[in-house]
Amino acid sequence: MGKTDYEEDLRQAVETLRKGGLILYPTDTVWGIGCDATNAEAVAKVFALKQRAEAKSMLVLVDSATRAQRYVKDIPDVAYDMFEMADKPLTLILDNARGLADGLVAEDGSVGIRVTNEKFSHDLCYRFMKAVVSTSANISGHPAAAIYPEIEQEIIDGVDYVVRYRRDDTKKAKPSSIVKLKANGEVTVIRP
Repeated sequence: MGKTDYEEDLRQAVETLRKGGLILYPTDTVWGIGCDATNAEAVAKVFALKQRAEAKSMLVLVDSATRAQRYVKDIPDVAYDMFEMADKPLTLILDNARGLADGLVAEDGSVGIRVTNEKFSHDLCYRFMKAVVSTSANISGHPAAAIYPEIEQEIIDGVDYVVRYRRDDTKKAKPSSIVKLKANGEVTVIRP
């Protein structure tokens, strides 16, 4: 994919997010369904597409730990170190979520946030200047799509824009580590 094609792909994805639409895009782990994490109607569309209970919260991607400050009140200092030193994708579940659509915030007020370093998802979050929902591109209960050809047609048909970048990539990424980091600094590893 040439630079011009990549830029156009990115432009269309950002425009779709701004209009409250859903995108299908590559992330630092699996292919994901994304939307504006601050738009409750868009988040509701993701739950409907995945046929997923709204009680199961979804995580958000940001382009930097600094951007994460918008969505969590009083991020523990150790979170910045954890994001910076992670040698593989790391989702932190942090207390005191704010500024996000209700469907993304767990009953205890926490939210899963990951700083993405994968080229497209990072550039997307940077250009969009907001958190982007990232949930696996599958119907709830079905296997997650690690590569584009594994995505169910129902998911492809249910989004407003399908990113072209990395569709031919056959390298399967692993899911992120998940760590719950309480405001008091208490750490619980959920998935190593």
